[in-house]
Amino acid sequence: MLAIIVTSHGEFARGILQSAEMIFGKAQRVLAVTLAANESVEDLANHYQAAIESMEPITELLFLVDLWGGSPFNAASRLVAQNPDNYGLVAGLNLPMLIEALSIQNQPLADVIPHLERTARGGVRHLDLRADTGDDDLL
Repeated sequence: MLAIIVTSHGEFARGILQSAEMIFGKAQRVLAVTLAANESVEDLANHYQAAIESMEPITELLFLVDLWGGSPFNAASRLVAQNPDNYGLVAGLNLPMLIEALSIQNQPLADVIPHLERTARGGVRHLDLRADTGDDDLL
């Protein structure tokens, strides 16, 4: 089973994991790792290492991070670079992406990542009542 680390600046990762579990149910082999305002990238790397050790043995690991190029991304990318065949990283964390990741956790990492990219993009929509899109059935 794919291990997942959900990570963010501040408490976002914990909150979104809690929200996903309200909808999906209790997650297995998934941990939230956060970066506090007073912590460094090295502190975060240590948090990642502790999370990884607590979920061992791990054959494949996916990092879901809040922001491309931010500290959580940078610290995770170092670990992915050391294990490119077994670790993956997707930025732009949102709730549909996380729920989908939980639902396909038994699939190989190579299949999960492109699927999550599509799911995350599809999760961004707007309600346009001026156009006949059928969305007015929601009201």
